[in-house]
Amino acid sequence: MKTKPHQRHDQQNHPDHPVLSRREFLYALGAAAAGLVLTGCKPKEISTAVPTSPQPTATVVQAAGPQPTVAIARATSYDPKLVRQQVQALLDGIGGVSDVLNHGNRVAIKVNLTGGTTQAPLPGVSEIESYLTHPEVVRALGELLRDAGVTQLFIVEAAYEPGSWPQYGYTDMAKSIDATLVDLTSTQPYKDFAVTPVPKDPFIYDKFTFNPILNEVDAFVSISKMKCHATCGVTHTMKNLVGLVPYRFYTQNPGDMYRSGFHGTGGDPNKRLPRVILDLNRARPVNLSLIDGIWTIERGEGPWVNGVALVKPGVLFAGKDPVATDSVATAAMGFDPTTDYPNQPFLHADNHLNIAKSLGLGTNRLEEIKVVGATIDEVRFQFKPSY
Repeated sequence: MKTKPHQRHDQQNHPDHPVLSRREFLYALGAAAAGLVLTGCKPKEISTAVPTSPQPTATVVQAAGPQPTVAIARATSYDPKLVRQQVQALLDGIGGVSDVLNHGNRVAIKVNLTGGTTQAPLPGVSEIESYLTHPEVVRALGELLRDAGVTQLFIVEAAYEPGSWPQYGYTDMAKSIDATLVDLTSTQPYKDFAVTPVPKDPFIYDKFTFNPILNEVDAFVSISKMKCHATCGVTHTMKNLVGLVPYRFYTQNPGDMYRSGFHGTGGDPNKRLPRVILDLNRARPVNLSLIDGIWTIERGEGPWVNGVALVKPGVLFAGKDPVATDSVATAAMGFDPTTDYPNQPFLHADNHLNIAKSLGLGTNRLEEIKVVGATIDEVRFQFKPSY
């Protein structure tokens, strides 16, 4: 083709893995954390009414043939020309996006802007270079999607504050590709949220409260950072969907400023959060996965996790089977994507990739995946897990 983090719920159970005061900083955000914005629109009062809504019309698109295809490309920096060249190589490697767009030409790109603007970055490196989806990766894909015929392009995230968009370079980037930024914590540009059901025997939630844009787009893309996760072991394009919902509808205790209901308490989180991820992925299937592993961090998902450190794997991944794409990225981090709790990297929770495989959502078996471009061995970079 040419063309969100959380306060460690199990801190008492794992005192050897101290966590910085993320919850404290989220509490400090107060009402400002619920700032709701759609770029170019004045914020409005949010209705909590949740009318039912049909499921997304787009379904998971598997690569042609018996095996899903995952493409790997190298990139040592976020130079715009290099990133676009390598993202184009990824799309070429997986056969283009015509099958992704066969539903229509309205596309939403889910990014990861976890943590909020008051979170101090790692010393000497920006947030987008270390633990947030880099806007240059989004720009490159957005330009290529435009070239492929996409007429409406949305960049979506349930951001902790509206200031996240300009602070992390998304406002200017979105203008450059004529994309609309949508804060999923808001109903805008709609009057109400939509209740979207989870099909086929949900685990934890039988429905989710979504901004209706998630149901109305024709195709859905998840662009994540390549990272470990303090609970789920790894966080790639499937785990990225935790940021689809407004946290205020999914708190467990009064005053919580994160999705505490997703995590549960005591011994529950090792089973609960991985299954919430699967519920989210069935409610809003991912049609195209892209993973930013150019620069990132190891040992956790953000600087609120003690011991995280900058690493530079210099790699990008793409695929149309999100389970396979995330599994290849997991293998490139030096981990076995088919192992399970309590083995590395799944030290604190069940492996959601195994659960996804059991549901028929995709495969995490490397022998069942066609890898094109660079090989896993060529790009393998051993990450330290989140203890």
